[in-house]
Amino acid sequence: MQAAVEINNTPDQVVATLNSVEAYCQHFVDAFPDEAEPVCFANFSTAIAASEETLVICGAAFDCWMTGDEAALSVDQKRGLALFIDAGCASCHSGVNFGGRDHHPFGVVERLGANVVPEGDRGRFAVMETASDDYVFRAAPLRNVALTPPYFHSGAVRSLPEAVDIMANAQLDTEIAEADIVAIFACLNGLLGEQPRVEHPVLPRRTEATPLPNPFDDLTEQSR
Repeated sequence: MQAAVEINNTPDQVVATLNSVEAYCQHFVDAFPDEAEPVCFANFSTAIAASEETLVICGAAFDCWMTGDEAALSVDQKRGLALFIDAGCASCHSGVNFGGRDHHPFGVVERLGANVVPEGDRGRFAVMETASDDYVFRAAPLRNVALTPPYFHSGAVRSLPEAVDIMANAQLDTEIAEADIVAIFACLNGLLGEQPRVEHPVLPRRTEATPLPNPFDDLTEQSR
């Protein structure tokens, strides 16, 4: 909410906006009935977090297999999972989302060319400016990865099997046979789950007392 490159708002203006719309005020009273000031930035954050926590992908074959359904994964998927672990992929793509929690060097064994990592793109180094962050990138979560091409932060690779092959060579110094790539690809397809259904509410209308967004404030000031 406060990030300059995203919504670029302030806590005070968020609260003022909510307080200017009677329907929002009532929603907060209903959601936080025991609080003296239900409309506050902390409760605003809590409400957004509660909504985001409902965006859970359920029913993936891997999850069913983890709960004891041996038939949920095919023979190829089980072999692909074993390869995924044995090759070292799980050292970065770990946890419930198979990654997404940490940053790691990209191109440990072999520095990738401009066809994958654009020239001058040094990852977290651009932000941290420390040598240990040179060519360090976030290890993406692999849930639903088969549905989200293109791959890598640059979006330079459109094929998931090709991405697997690149990672094996550049990260693990491993030549993976085509049949093994197919098995790992099958394993990653086992992470596909049922997409959450989101019913978009009809939002309350702003009022004359609702603060204008910052860009409009700036334009108003310039026009005077």
